[in-house]
Amino acid sequence: MSGLEAMPKYEAYKDSGIGWLGAVPCHWSNVPLCSKTTLTSVTNCIDRELLSVYLNQGVIRFADVTEKRTNVTSLDLSKYQAVNAGDFVLNNQQAWRGSVGVSNYEGIVSPAYLILKLSSDLNPHFANYYFRDGSMVSQYLICSKGVGTIQRNLYWPQLKRVKIFIPPLQEQTTIANFLDKKTAQIDEAVTIKQKQIELLKERKQILIQKAVTQGLDPNVPLRDSGVDWIGEIPEHWNVKKLRYLGITQNGISAGAEYFGSGFPFVSYGDVYKNRQLPIEVKGLAKSTINDRKQYSIQENDVLFTRTSETIEEIGFASICMKTISESTFAGFLIRFRPTNKLFKGFSKYYFNSGMMREYFVKEMNLVIRASLSQELLKNLPVLLPPLEEQEQIFNYLESVSTKIEQSIETHEQQIKNLKEYKTTLINSAVTGKIKVPNIN
Repeated sequence: MSGLEAMPKYEAYKDSGIGWLGAVPCHWSNVPLCSKTTLTSVTNCIDRELLSVYLNQGVIRFADVTEKRTNVTSLDLSKYQAVNAGDFVLNNQQAWRGSVGVSNYEGIVSPAYLILKLSSDLNPHFANYYFRDGSMVSQYLICSKGVGTIQRNLYWPQLKRVKIFIPPLQEQTTIANFLDKKTAQIDEAVTIKQKQIELLKERKQILIQKAVTQGLDPNVPLRDSGVDWIGEIPEHWNVKKLRYLGITQNGISAGAEYFGSGFPFVSYGDVYKNRQLPIEVKGLAKSTINDRKQYSIQENDVLFTRTSETIEEIGFASICMKTISESTFAGFLIRFRPTNKLFKGFSKYYFNSGMMREYFVKEMNLVIRASLSQELLKNLPVLLPPLEEQEQIFNYLESVSTKIEQSIETHEQQIKNLKEYKTTLINSAVTGKIKVPNIN
């Protein structure tokens, strides 16, 4: 994408008189919002015949103000408002967060929206870019009243006085067409980067699964593991159920008064979000000496998420690479403390391989909440290469994972840069900071 500084500017500018806006092209109109829009929001404006039409169509669409299409689930539509394609719609409680836009289709919205009909000399396509731009969104905040950031109400008497600077109609069309093409190119580039990230993540999982199930020697003789979802393994490796490799322990359960101060406490989030436990955890608990003995976290321990709303969040593992002194762990977790047959680095990758997710999801029974029992965990088959080989596998996976993660971070930064460029490009075009070319 070319830099904005290289794009042409208008021949002459004038001071807008608005600090955040700065200079605008001399020929652009300076008018209040109400001169280019008309408030059409009226409650009880939809008659039974119109409602019947909407209902018979099967889908009652909200105006596209958040780039999401939502079906109405309530049957009480007596106060809903009709929206026509090309209407400017604002959520009067969330407009200051950017919940605004020009509708692409006909439908209805709740009374929580302001509906503005655009004048004939305002291109709806240009208006959608203009009114969703950050500079305009900041004006919605100024025109909103409320306490805090939960709910702020936008009022038309204040909004209608907001000054807008807009070019002639033909120029609006030129800007809208230009932005359509350029933003589509940016969105396509972002999509490509996102797909590349997914491919990198898939490659990482493939490398992990292959290493922890078949080792690093491509010529090693293989044998059937006896476990369908594992397949063949090196013939010199062993397979044992987890119950024979250590002991399991559920975490501590206590009331709210137990937490917030005291000694280190490993939470559900510490495990769910990290494949390796943080050296320093943020949680605190008023644990006793006995608690800290029974629910301790030592080097080589493996913690599993035990309970959640969905099966997909069960069985995530986090490995303790270094003892967390004086700590305890949450009741929503299971601690597995292995014998000396498992190297901590191998555990980090083995218990987080893709096949582990398949095992837990397949074996789990969901009633009200998904819950991983110690018995199910103890039945988990564990592959056991010689300890020296486990360490070699760990070192290899650390190396390739680091490279892949660095590549993912690079792509994520590129996506961030592209999105920032898109935002800046739109702002520069709709405020006249750049003069866009005609696009046929």
